[in-house]
Amino acid sequence: MSRQPPPTKPTLRRAALARRQALGPAEVARHSEALAQQLFAQFEVAGWQWLHVFLPLVAKHEPDTWLLIRRIWAERLATRLAAPVVQPDGTTLRHYELTPATLLQSNRWGIPEPVPNPATEVAPAQLDAGLVPLLYCDRAGQRVGYGGGFYDRFLAECRPGTPFIGLSVLDEPPGELLADVLPTDVPLTACVTPSGVWNF
Repeated sequence: MSRQPPPTKPTLRRAALARRQALGPAEVARHSEALAQQLFAQFEVAGWQWLHVFLPLVAKHEPDTWLLIRRIWAERLATRLAAPVVQPDGTTLRHYELTPATLLQSNRWGIPEPVPNPATEVAPAQLDAGLVPLLYCDRAGQRVGYGGGFYDRFLAECRPGTPFIGLSVLDEPPGELLADVLPTDVPLTACVTPSGVWNF
């Protein structure tokens, strides 16, 4: 019997997008709540001075990170939040402080972003941890996103040793090693799913 070739990002991306789109709104909400609980149970969130958090693209059934954002605010943690803004070059991110008073606007993909002025810019080197969106994660912490490379470029700008934590609304453990990892790909430190946390 011939061996199956190792999985590649385009194949895994298409399959994961289909599985995620098949989730109903109630299931996405339930899984997002479980992700928030896992994050607070397994990580010292209150010990981070600056946490990068992505804001969800609801149409793509991304994890509802507003649940953990509002918990940080409700518990009056000292943790400050930074959210990404896609730049006009279409390839890079800059990051701005997210507070209850931050003005938001949707970008071309429908993702909410802080309005840069008056929001304060936060440099990647200031971040103590980063929450990262993903579609698939392998056993080495390599992730599959939408394929734009935004997060690999951003994570490479962070301080060495910064924890990068992937959040997946799909309740699936890390899978087979990717066949097409690039030298510029930045692996995750951990992956959080609704039912577990994997550290790499």
